[in-house]
Amino acid sequence: MQNPIDKDKVTETPATLEYAHHVGSAVIKPIDKGLIKGRAMAAMVEQTNKQMEQIQVQMKLLIDQAKTINRRVELSELIYNAEIGFAPLVGHIYYMYQKNNGVYSMSMLTPEEWGHSLKHTFVSEVKLMADHTWEVLNDTINLNDL
Repeated sequence: MQNPIDKDKVTETPATLEYAHHVGSAVIKPIDKGLIKGRAMAAMVEQTNKQMEQIQVQMKLLIDQAKTINRRVELSELIYNAEIGFAPLVGHIYYMYQKNNGVYSMSMLTPEEWGHSLKHTFVSEVKLMADHTWEVLNDTINLNDL
């Protein structure tokens, strides 16, 4: 008697078949490789875009910090080239004025303390930082224009 099962459908190692070999076998569905790749690519693009946005935020912060430091250095150069008749102390507040002849000078007196006798233009209220740069607390003109 001849076996009714096709010889191409019989194997000694059923685990290697691409399909279920009996009724109780696990269901094997063909994989849509394009769908899997598409989902993986979308997830990868989303994640890398998110990381790039984070890096851009960090770069902007660093650029802003560099601009602030550069502005403090430029202001410090302006102050150290001004007339200073005293030794400034770290952490103290001072006032920069511009004389009628265009020369800058530093003072410990506020514009209010000068009162009506003030003959100079108030430029800026500054504080000497520990690194000997100056922080602008209040200015009446844009020091970037100086």
